[in-house]
Amino acid sequence: MKFIFIHGSGNTGLVWHYQTRHFADSEAISFPGHPEGNPCSSIEDYTGWLHQYVLEKGYSELILAGHSMGGAVAQMYALDYPQDIKGLILIGTGARLRVRPDFLSLMEAGIEAPTTWIKNSVEPFYSRVDPAVREKVINEVADVGARVQLNDFKCCDEFDIMDRVHQITAPTLVICGTEDEMTPVKYSQYLANKIAGARLIIIEGGSHFVFMEKPEEVNRDIGEFLRGL
Repeated sequence: MKFIFIHGSGNTGLVWHYQTRHFADSEAISFPGHPEGNPCSSIEDYTGWLHQYVLEKGYSELILAGHSMGGAVAQMYALDYPQDIKGLILIGTGARLRVRPDFLSLMEAGIEAPTTWIKNSVEPFYSRVDPAVREKVINEVADVGARVQLNDFKCCDEFDIMDRVHQITAPTLVICGTEDEMTPVKYSQYLANKIAGARLIIIEGGSHFVFMEKPEEVNRDIGEFLRGL
């Protein structure tokens, strides 16, 4: 059994700091282009990259935990390679991930004005995260850059498996925060309603990065899910 955490748009595996420290032998991958190499151009391509990574490592009986874009990849992986999946954890994500045009415009402007982008478009998202971890994560987001983050959000904007998500058969845990504005609670409710047997946990006061803001609570819920597999 292998437990893999999958980050969201413009992030790196560091966002799973609290989870990889808590769950022994777990691993948080960083996608190509984050920051080394070139990013993939679709959720399908990111999924293909992850599958190749899994094959090269010889992993089996996967438990995939994905946040936002990473949740899209986890869902796609469960659809394309169901025989590989032992469990699925979907945090702050959805079966469709439309992105507001004005948000895309801010990232596009950030390519030429990275300091402004970090200050106005990145830092606010991590305001509830412990300062020591927050600073490290923001520094890594800055290294990845606005161009890659824009690329990732465009991948999300094109992602839509609302007509296929019911085909996921893996045991699934869905987690979201009550104050998540990027992927509102209704996104998680849809996943839980469509995936047979899925369990939904809504965490009071959590935002899009609920797993960093309330790590003890999220880790406890994940632990209970793992014990039930």
